[in-house]
Amino acid sequence: MLGKEISYVSAMGDRGTSNRSEVTDFILVGFRVRPELYILLFLLFLLVYAMILLGNVGMVAVILTDPRLNTPMYFLLGNLSFIDLFYSSVIAPKAMINFWSESKSISFAGCVTQLFLFALFIVAEGFLLAAMAYDRFIAICNPLLYSVQMSTRLCIQLVAGSYFCGCISSVLQTSMTFSMSFCASRAIDHFYCDDRPLQRISCSDLYFHKIVSFLLCSIIILPTIIVILVSYMYIVSTVLKIRSTEGRKKAFSTCSSHLGVVSVLYGAIIFMYFIPDRFPELSKVASLCYTLVTPMLNPLIYSLRNKDVKEALRKILGKKIFLFNSILTVI
Repeated sequence: MLGKEISYVSAMGDRGTSNRSEVTDFILVGFRVRPELYILLFLLFLLVYAMILLGNVGMVAVILTDPRLNTPMYFLLGNLSFIDLFYSSVIAPKAMINFWSESKSISFAGCVTQLFLFALFIVAEGFLLAAMAYDRFIAICNPLLYSVQMSTRLCIQLVAGSYFCGCISSVLQTSMTFSMSFCASRAIDHFYCDDRPLQRISCSDLYFHKIVSFLLCSIIILPTIIVILVSYMYIVSTVLKIRSTEGRKKAFSTCSSHLGVVSVLYGAIIFMYFIPDRFPELSKVASLCYTLVTPMLNPLIYSLRNKDVKEALRKILGKKIFLFNSILTVI
């Protein structure tokens, strides 16, 4: 069935589509597996997406409702959950619909929107993770100056700057990608609209496009990685000087979760955008790491390894149970 769809799309593309104005839709090929496995993939995506919704909405709700979490660290963490929730929602629902769809099509406007929003949120997350590393650096290396240096104004500026950088990068990436001509085929060998799979079906000269994309990725990724690495070098150096074993353990526990998230996210992104594009199926697996796996793990890691969040969650659940018992008693 999938082969017929691709052949149909190729035939459609062969009609001579020479510029982007003539392209009305694309086909998202998705995963090249037997049709019987689509049900399993759908259930897997549904389970992961449900966990993303539950975890990230829950994290935002806990942070907003508990006054004790009104700190710079949790302000940044709340925005991280917000970003994870939205960029996974740009990808997962359409992918799940396509597991049941015969055509697997996405409109030209839908493809543009998907790439724009995904690029915006994924870049914003990179800068936000760098801001979170800086926050931990100040908290551990200069605890007496933390409230002064990590002011509310600075936190808002860091978050706004993350979204601004994401927006600028997304505008450049999206406009550059959809200025290409798509005249060979409209079958995108991926489960969402992304720059590299779109390059494969373009008949434009991609030399300049690839150079600009590489420079754009370097400008985004390298500074954020440098900030994160330098921050954690100072953090580790400071933690090792702590004489108390308990204090050292607490400091490492706070930071190890952040480093784990950063490693998964950046490892997958570097593989996806810096390694030569020779293995499309492997690229799809790498994409899953930062489109679904990381947004699912973030709230689990930060809530299960954070005493304040666990206490706030226990408090909210306790109120809900008490209210429920009161209603049952009245009835």
